[in-house]
Amino acid sequence: MPNPNYNPDTRRPILSVRNLHRTYKSGEGTLTVLNGADIDIFPGEMIGLVGPSGSGKSTLLHAAGLLEKPDAGQVYINGRECLKLSDNERTSIRRQSIGMVYQFHHLLREFTALDNVAIPQMIAGKSQAAARAEAKRLLTIVGLEHRLDHTPSQMSGGEQQRVAISRAIANRPQVLLGDEPTGNLDPATSTRVFQSLLTLTRQEGFSALVATHNMELTQFMDRVLTVRDGMIVSVSSKTAPRAPITY
Repeated sequence: MPNPNYNPDTRRPILSVRNLHRTYKSGEGTLTVLNGADIDIFPGEMIGLVGPSGSGKSTLLHAAGLLEKPDAGQVYINGRECLKLSDNERTSIRRQSIGMVYQFHHLLREFTALDNVAIPQMIAGKSQAAARAEAKRLLTIVGLEHRLDHTPSQMSGGEQQRVAISRAIANRPQVLLGDEPTGNLDPATSTRVFQSLLTLTRQEGFSALVATHNMELTQFMDRVLTVRDGMIVSVSSKTAPRAPITY
């Protein structure tokens, strides 16, 4: 079901991308991956990003997350254009405002679930006690209170991915970007992991943009954007449509 707290008013987006273009050189010339993509992500939204393989979903997420610089276009976070900033400034904004979850969890294999979620908080300056308390709280929300002291090798794939989601939001980003976070999981496990993501999104109050091939999961999202040939070609929404923000 859509977010009951989501209000499609005129608030400025948390994250916007405008007219993004990205091409890559290949053996036969150039490959156009993004061709003028535009997105607005508003506070409290969960947005699905769908489209065939090679349509530009991952590149769009990486550009929106300031992990990859497009050839042209703008990325605004809280109204601030970020692509003109220095590498250090973009890194700082990414650490403060954006969480990332990938298809593979990338957990630190020698550390427990609790440590995996606590360590990013400690790097950000939180005390060990406070970081571990927050890690325990988040892992309990996603149903892993019985796995706090387990390492990744002692957990299932779905459990590991729930740890990765908890880690991604541990420093309270404003928006979470997910690149096929359930893509390596069987359907039943995929649904459980997505429900954990949905619960955290609603309960913790951040926004999410999630690329997925699982169309069944999109029924829980506020909007679904379809990407084709590097552009947003359609928008399915459970909320009233609104005009793009002009910067």
